[in-house]
Amino acid sequence: MRIASLKVFSAALVFAVLLAGCSESEEQVTQMPNPVHFESGDECHVCGMVITRFPGPKGEAITAREQAVHKFCSTRDMFSWALQPENAKRDHTLYVHDMAQTEWEHPDDTALINAREAFFVVGSERTGAMGPTLASFASEEAAKDFANEFGGDVVQFKDVTMQHLTQDMSHQNMEMGKEKSEHGGEH
Repeated sequence: MRIASLKVFSAALVFAVLLAGCSESEEQVTQMPNPVHFESGDECHVCGMVITRFPGPKGEAITAREQAVHKFCSTRDMFSWALQPENAKRDHTLYVHDMAQTEWEHPDDTALINAREAFFVVGSERTGAMGPTLASFASEEAAKDFANEFGGDVVQFKDVTMQHLTQDMSHQNMEMGKEKSEHGGEH
């Protein structure tokens, strides 16, 4: 009987080692890729504009399967891409700048954070590439401080909708229309 017990123990030990090896490789597969720095010639995946020419937080998406990197000139463009039905269900890693750690005019890539864990200020007076953008922050407190200074509402990643993106644009268009009528048209 000792030999049978020894065989069962040996088989269980081999199975445990194999199982541990499988879970290690699974961890490696699910590990987030590192953010990729923005280079001077990089163009926005949505609008084609040169990303580094504009102020405000930028975004990037790294697709899980292909490890393709899509860079965006603003968080607004990143959300426009990420919220599209064909992308919303895909597995991809998203990064944005933590604007509490970098300056608005020229965000530093060392301040890139996981967008899914970030807090966003929607509807502030600060603009990025092509107008309104969503200011991104690692902490809710920093986002609230920004909103108190520049206006807007604080939302989490999961709560951002296409309506937030279009709401900002319609607000900007109304402001521009009001400005034109106050000044008697364009100059």
